[in-house]
Amino acid sequence: MKNKHSILILWMAFAPIAITAQTFATPRPAASDTSAARAPRPAFRFPPRVISPQVNADGTVTFRFSAPNATRVELAGQFLDKNLSLAKDEKGLWSVTTGKVKPDIYPYNFVVDGTAVADPNNVDIFPNERFKASLVDVRGKTPATHDLQDVPHGKVTYAFYHSRQLGLERPLLVYTPPGYTDDAARNYPVLYLIHGMTDTHETWYKVGRVNYILDNLIAAGKAEPMIVVMPYANPYPALMKKDPSTKMDLMGTRLFTDELLLEIIPYVESRYRAKTGRDNRAIAGFSLGGRQALGAGLSRTEEFAYVCPMAPAVFPQGIDKDFADVYASPEKLRTLKLLWIGCGKDDGLYEGSKALAGKLDAERVKHETFYSTGGHTWMNCRLFLATVAPKLFTITR
Repeated sequence: MKNKHSILILWMAFAPIAITAQTFATPRPAASDTSAARAPRPAFRFPPRVISPQVNADGTVTFRFSAPNATRVELAGQFLDKNLSLAKDEKGLWSVTTGKVKPDIYPYNFVVDGTAVADPNNVDIFPNERFKASLVDVRGKTPATHDLQDVPHGKVTYAFYHSRQLGLERPLLVYTPPGYTDDAARNYPVLYLIHGMTDTHETWYKVGRVNYILDNLIAAGKAEPMIVVMPYANPYPALMKKDPSTKMDLMGTRLFTDELLLEIIPYVESRYRAKTGRDNRAIAGFSLGGRQALGAGLSRTEEFAYVCPMAPAVFPQGIDKDFADVYASPEKLRTLKLLWIGCGKDDGLYEGSKALAGKLDAERVKHETFYSTGGHTWMNCRLFLATVAPKLFTITR
């Protein structure tokens, strides 16, 4: 009996807990699932394809931009004297057709309610730190030197090197000529090619078409096979991201000269089959890159035999100071195999190029000048490169 009473007492003590636990453990009726009643999500659809730019058979070009809510869209381009207004259709597609355009590659952009934007339907973009433009390639009846042609092609590779003096990983592009991988015993001279202010290491490749120009000239027997190195010559965006207090000195050339001599050239000559010595090195550059090419090439004539500024950022009032403070003596400048200056006659830097040539004349330093039509454009850059490349690494004096 005692055991029966003990069992009853234990059951009475724990039964509420068991009932409560069972109550909480029992699933509640599921709430009604309303997802089945919802309308299915529509499948993602790409917007209608917009073809822009469209180069027409008669040499005109049609540009299109989809912006149903915009009130005004204009076209700006270096092939135009002034912006063109686009017309809007009932679907919100804006378009305009230009007059006949001279064959070349041109930067352009849209201006949408006052804001400049690249063409979202064009994958050919102008690499630049500031403005965002697209490119339109208007071909002529006969291929241009910068056109892709049926010839042996070199290779452009993206590379990175560690800069000890900057404390940064820095990018550069390297063009190796056709046949580079076929003959492991052959070494090549090197052209160090510098971009303009706010451009990047990609601009000579994507806008200047350096690989096509060299491919075509080499195939025609007009240029020596060479390696071309395109560094990112402006470290300030990366330096200022690392330390916002960094001060810019864009007109100074010492920082780039040190970077070139201490970091870039050793990197290239240790990883590519590059010939060494001044006779196998050339340096060229556009705009600020032209100023940097002069700063490095004319201050270190023992490192470079070919110096080729293109519309360099030099100014008449600063020429004497550059010769006094930056460049080597006239005696050393006379040892260069080629000092070549190119500039457009409508370029804002034309007077500076003429002043530089005048100073070289006064100092009896042999040089060549090439003054084209047009202004401070990449259309001229391609012309300059195609003109001077055949002169590199061929002079024996």
